[in-house]
Amino acid sequence: MSTGVAIPEAGTAAASAAPKPNSAGRLRALGPLLWPALALAALLLFNLAFTPGFYKIQSIDGRLYGSLIDILNRGAPTLLLSLGMTLVIATGGIDLSVGAVMALAGATAACLIARPEDSPLSVINVHGLLPLIVFGGMAMALLAGLWNGVLVAVFRLQPIVATLILMVAGRGAAQLLTNGQIPTFDHPGFNFIGSGSLLMLPMPFVVGVIAFVIMLGLVRGSALGLFIEAVGNNRVASRIAGVNATGVRLACYVVSALLAGLAGLIVTADIKAADVNNTGLYMELDAILAVAIGGTSLAGGRFYLVGSAIGALVIQTLTTTILARGVAPEATLVAKAVIIVALCLLQSPPFRALFVRRRAA
Repeated sequence: MSTGVAIPEAGTAAASAAPKPNSAGRLRALGPLLWPALALAALLLFNLAFTPGFYKIQSIDGRLYGSLIDILNRGAPTLLLSLGMTLVIATGGIDLSVGAVMALAGATAACLIARPEDSPLSVINVHGLLPLIVFGGMAMALLAGLWNGVLVAVFRLQPIVATLILMVAGRGAAQLLTNGQIPTFDHPGFNFIGSGSLLMLPMPFVVGVIAFVIMLGLVRGSALGLFIEAVGNNRVASRIAGVNATGVRLACYVVSALLAGLAGLIVTADIKAADVNNTGLYMELDAILAVAIGGTSLAGGRFYLVGSAIGALVIQTLTTTILARGVAPEATLVAKAVIIVALCLLQSPPFRALFVRRRAA
């Protein structure tokens, strides 16, 4: 007998009873990526309004040029460093040696090409073969990563101490490789890595995108990312759960060094010389800042590769903006530091809570 009252189906009732996410919930879910994305958007809008010609892009000899293209080009080394630094920081560590590893890899490649007098590498003749030149630079980076990884993961040295050793000694080793010189070279194939273009885009940016896609696939398409976060959250508990914490930490330092070596090859190929005193100088700080801006906690655990990539773009966009606005060189670093500190404070929940409480009062 029909009562004329419609009885909702079980699925419909459950769906209606389920809480619907509000806008605040969606913002919290985006949390770590929201602030760096807003900062990047704000910088781009500022340049749109106040920097004439910032968005002008022109094609010359089959390659795009302009301030936006320059951000992608110059930001590629920082992007590569930040990807490796993200994994290291996620395990609860730090890598201060990435700048020195850049200098080491670049010096190795340059010496294999130029074979400067009295260099230890001058006895090695690779006959100008590009694969052997790249292999030599990356092999040196691999050795550096193994050195850091063994000290930190196997011998349990504090990461800041272990990597500080290579930060100092690595640049000295690079000077020994070049015999204190700045070897110059002109190798069309190797030069292409730093100053060539593919599909009208600068080659460094293309290399950075490829590395980012591979890294994202490795850590999010497999259990590796979960292992890294487990080790960073609690190394003892992860080991009891069956995770090889030593192997994971060792692998992260090796990956960080390999990405730093790749960045060093890009910078060296771009200037066609091995300037070991300046290659990668202070870039470890930019990499750490990019990771922090991207939402990864420096205490380890949950990490965000996408956030680190956005953070690298924020840093390079900020640098390009400061230069485009004609800020004095001596004030550039100060202005950059002030803006980055403000951005990091905006990401801090306790700092934002101060304004919420004040507004409520």
